[in-house]
Amino acid sequence: MSFRQAVGRTVAATLLACTAFVSVGLTAPADGLFTIHIVPSLINLAVDVDVKIGPRHFHTRWSALPDVRM
Repeated sequence: MSFRQAVGRTVAATLLACTAFVSVGLTAPADGLFTIHIVPSLINLAVDVDVKIGPRHFHTRWSALPDVRM
């Protein structure tokens, strides 16, 4: 197996694992061990993403509008 094939298979396996990880997190119950919760906000053109892994809770927000403060 060439180096190019090995890298290609590694990238494909990584993408497959990430897809499975996200799909399990999105379909899990809210009180489960691992959950992903996505909330769109149309007023701000933003997306809130909450990820819960066991007792840990991570939150991030992405907005299509720049944060301009004067």
